[in-house]
Amino acid sequence: MPRTTAYKFYYVYVLESLKDGKRHIGYTSDLRKRLEEHNDGKNFSTKPRIPFKLIYYEACLEKEDAQRREKFFKQTKGRESVTKRLKKYYEIRKSL
Repeated sequence: MPRTTAYKFYYVYVLESLKDGKRHIGYTSDLRKRLEEHNDGKNFSTKPRIPFKLIYYEACLEKEDAQRREKFFKQTKGRESVTKRLKKYYEIRKSL
């Protein structure tokens, strides 16, 4: 019987502030815990903009890959890429 290998994932995520609509990009190995920390005001840079909702994430097997992807998303071309991926989300949000 083949062994199943448990993989540890690293997540690149995009949060949207429900207060001002601005996005926050980060990476973590525990996505649920990190979202909770943001919404509990435990992150200095996002505390004034709580609450947040998770609008996008990607999973990577290597921490360095997640860090590299986060860095890309924080650059102009990366922000454009995220916006394109979330095109339908923004269309629906605009209509509400």
